[in-house]
Amino acid sequence: MTLAQRLRAALEEGHRRTDLLPPADLIDPRIQSEIDLAEAAVLVAVTDRTEPGLILTERATTLRKHAGQIAFPGGRVDPGDADAIAGALREAQEEIALAPHHVEVIGTTDRYRTFTGFDIVPVLGVIPPDLSLRAQEGEVADWFELPLAYALDPANRIRREVEFAGAMRHYYEIFWENRRIWGITAAILANLSRRLGHDRIAA
Repeated sequence: MTLAQRLRAALEEGHRRTDLLPPADLIDPRIQSEIDLAEAAVLVAVTDRTEPGLILTERATTLRKHAGQIAFPGGRVDPGDADAIAGALREAQEEIALAPHHVEVIGTTDRYRTFTGFDIVPVLGVIPPDLSLRAQEGEVADWFELPLAYALDPANRIRREVEFAGAMRHYYEIFWENRRIWGITAAILANLSRRLGHDRIAA
């Protein structure tokens, strides 16, 4: 069985279960009421290695939103995009020069709604290892490859709490080497971990 086949089977099995994700893990805790959301998409690109990796970016510090944070390649779905998958592939090409034809799309997983006004669709895909990726100057400061097993292991995920608008809200953090992965990216990884069977208990 190839990596793509294993991931597809695990994702399909995970989506047959309805008890995996608490609603609080699908929405930014700062959202207090209904807000207008624009569709966005990110590419969860997994490298096809014996020990698969996960491609993440470090956003430029000059950006207006989520500056300097660790993120998946992705962004707003444009009117010219056929769907969220097309949007994720286009954004990944723009941000890190990942050509769409290198991506074997596995499927989409749980949407995440953000306080900054986006309804994000994560698109899971498999790519060849050791591609010549290149960060887009001005938007992406750097990119790196994180071991997928580490990213999805619940033992590496820290659940934090913060008081916001008079209530305690939680978020996740994952630390790897000198990088802090948190907020939207960590929430998407936590949800994906559960869907793929790495984390059977919804915290």
